[in-house]
Amino acid sequence: MNTRMRRAAFAVAAGAMAVSLAACGSAKESGGGSKSSSPKKGDAIKVGLLLPENQTARYEKFDRPLIEKKVKELTNGKGEVVYANAKQDATTQNQQVDSMVTNKVDVLIVDAVDAAAIKNSVQKAKDAGIPVVAYDRLAQGPIDAYTSFDNETVGKTQGEALLKALGSKAKSGKIVMMNGSSTDPNAAQFKAGAHKVLDGKVNVGKEYDTKEWKPENANSNMEGAISALGKKNIIGVYSANDGMAGGIITALKAAGISNIPVTGQDAELAGVQRIVAGEQYMSVYKPYAPEAAAAAEMAVDLAQGKSLDAVAKDKVDSPTTKQVPSVLVPVTALTKDNIKDTVIKDGVYTVADICTAQYKAACAKIGLK
Repeated sequence: MNTRMRRAAFAVAAGAMAVSLAACGSAKESGGGSKSSSPKKGDAIKVGLLLPENQTARYEKFDRPLIEKKVKELTNGKGEVVYANAKQDATTQNQQVDSMVTNKVDVLIVDAVDAAAIKNSVQKAKDAGIPVVAYDRLAQGPIDAYTSFDNETVGKTQGEALLKALGSKAKSGKIVMMNGSSTDPNAAQFKAGAHKVLDGKVNVGKEYDTKEWKPENANSNMEGAISALGKKNIIGVYSANDGMAGGIITALKAAGISNIPVTGQDAELAGVQRIVAGEQYMSVYKPYAPEAAAAAEMAVDLAQGKSLDAVAKDKVDSPTTKQVPSVLVPVTALTKDNIKDTVIKDGVYTVADICTAQYKAACAKIGLK
């Protein structure tokens, strides 16, 4: 792990960062993270880590190394992380869960490709006595713990930023809403939060649920929106994440559209550079270190048969599981005005990372040197 990642990994204590989240859905099963019946184990535990895709830079660059490092710290170097990435394929991920069960991992951390499709696999793990931590996305099935960000607040943060950027022109034209994948429960929450802020204050010309969060799909959708609405009528774009924002901005440039606000999420390096350049208005900075630390801590505690009460200060309901012990991490709207105080201060990126030759002049204009 490089120096930047080591700096990023020192997290604010995860338990102190919990925020409230409204319960969603009706309960059919009971969560049982703090009452795990797993036999007590020492530090030589095996943690299965299943991440959903590698289209988004965060998973391989941040989440995986941070979780691996934290597990090592919590187990005196004796804990092992067994890793697999589903590459956006729910069937593959279900097979990966089966493999983890066969290999008798002591606990699973799962970021679901499809929150509903993973349900039976979560049940298989549970039946095998393997507790499951849902990571970043609220998987269905009898999960024992959950950590993520307050996803509706993420959508609200994006919507508020877009309104601020539009100012008095908010109803002078149409906005396009580019939501995330319909298989991701987080995407539905981002969308709900954004609509709570934007409805009645802007005119939504076109709205899309973007298959698999892929930038190329967002690009195609945006081309369709431009064709349908006319390039002179589009005044802003709600994009649910930075990867899609890149595809959207490519389509806007090709149509000769510039100087309209585009939102994002994840504070990806390319997104931060677009913000510096004025091509993207904002991103949502989600500090991955505390989220990863919470997942690792809950996983180790569950594997060792310990209570989660000291870590998980919230309870969240999924459509299938009631009162899941949870850690929810706050987020920040990232614009060109606070790059220094967010991703640079936290050691996620250095000025040199952001201000490459292509962006040096733009960086100098906003005081990044």
